[in-house]
Amino acid sequence: MFHTPKVRSLSALVATLSAVTSVAPLLTLAPASAQTSFSDVQGNWAQSCIVSLTQQGIISGYPDGTFRPSAPVTRSEFASMVGKAFPTVARSRSAVQFVDVSSSYWAYSAITTATQTGFLSGYPGNVFNPTQNIPRAQVLVALASGLNYAPSQPAINTLNASFSDAAAIPAYAQTGIAAATEKRLVVNYPDVSTLNPNQLASRAEVSAFLCQSLAGTGQTASTISSQYIAGATGQGNQAQSNLVVAGTSIPVRYTAAQRIIVSPSETAPVSLTVAQDVRSSQGVVVIPAGSQIIGQLQPAQGGSQFVANQLVVNGRQITLNASSSVITETRDVRDPNFGTILGGAALGSAASAVIQGVTGDRVISGQTTVLGTVLGSAIGANQNRNLGKTIRDAAIGAALGAGVAGVTGNRTITPQKVTTGAAAGATLGGILDRSGNSKVVVINPDADLTLTVNSNTAL
Repeated sequence: MFHTPKVRSLSALVATLSAVTSVAPLLTLAPASAQTSFSDVQGNWAQSCIVSLTQQGIISGYPDGTFRPSAPVTRSEFASMVGKAFPTVARSRSAVQFVDVSSSYWAYSAITTATQTGFLSGYPGNVFNPTQNIPRAQVLVALASGLNYAPSQPAINTLNASFSDAAAIPAYAQTGIAAATEKRLVVNYPDVSTLNPNQLASRAEVSAFLCQSLAGTGQTASTISSQYIAGATGQGNQAQSNLVVAGTSIPVRYTAAQRIIVSPSETAPVSLTVAQDVRSSQGVVVIPAGSQIIGQLQPAQGGSQFVANQLVVNGRQITLNASSSVITETRDVRDPNFGTILGGAALGSAASAVIQGVTGDRVISGQTTVLGTVLGSAIGANQNRNLGKTIRDAAIGAALGAGVAGVTGNRTITPQKVTTGAAAGATLGGILDRSGNSKVVVINPDADLTLTVNSNTAL
């Protein structure tokens, strides 16, 4: 990997090692032309890359004719490699005199250059740890830093979309690895989706990262199979482009009413509309505006929270795990000003029961609708209707939606007869609960129901 004075015999080698306290690893062989065929890289997944870097004089093997692709790489060795791979990178930092790197150390010049060009940094106390083996995450961060790469998308989105073990990436490395991923520097063998960020980087892996870095700067063509390149074009990139990753925000609107009013103990089904296009980390629209999100408002931490379970895109139904923040704003229905909130509001069934139980049979004003216990069972316009009758109709709608037996012929359906259906749907039990609780949760859909995706969703 690194060029040191040639040793002509075993005895000379022993003498050299005994005379020098800090020596370079035994990585220099005969001229590069003789090192293009190592005995232990035939058929290796990184063989083409290793041969290419050897021909360029960036890496080399051992005196016994091996390359040792699985062996780890020290920080000194990596400093030497990046210096040879990118000799023209400008120095943007001041030189640091590390307490553990003397001027006579074999990699002194390489370490100085690597730190001045931004590829590597030391540790507190001007310590470099030259013989420390370098982990994969540190290699990728170093390359992104030295080449001045920055992510164009939120780092967490790119990482979650690309790696099954994204949670294992250290905080300090997330931005750098996201940038390296976008630039196609990340090579994972044998599973392209597994990064193993904290695993020590092998000589083959560092070689692959360097090959991709050189290809990205236009110095060489890529010699790594695309099936091992994270975010590579083709099937892997297509999958990433069609992925809604955890943490993605989905703006929504509710078209049926200006507000939604539910009881704190109520579960009520709701359908929301996606307000704006949602894009993947690749910039592709994955959820177009106008798509529908089906879920329910349910009790949470003293308030109400919307939990999505299904996304409908162009008629396709897709399982979706997303939720809103918890809405804790409550209003007392006894408040003289509460009547103004009812105008244009959608009432959950239990909220309707609370209002009726506290205020008696009052008349609903404005363009109030009532949410049934199954999707689409809202009553519609109930202007000037008696609240008790509206609750009864909501219960009937719930029974129909829940498939309660006997909802045929001339049989009469009453709220008492739909409790079985209610158990399978939303909480219609609130209709019969006259406990005197006068609090309801008032939800402004546009402001309160922005959703956050909780787990990756492939579309």
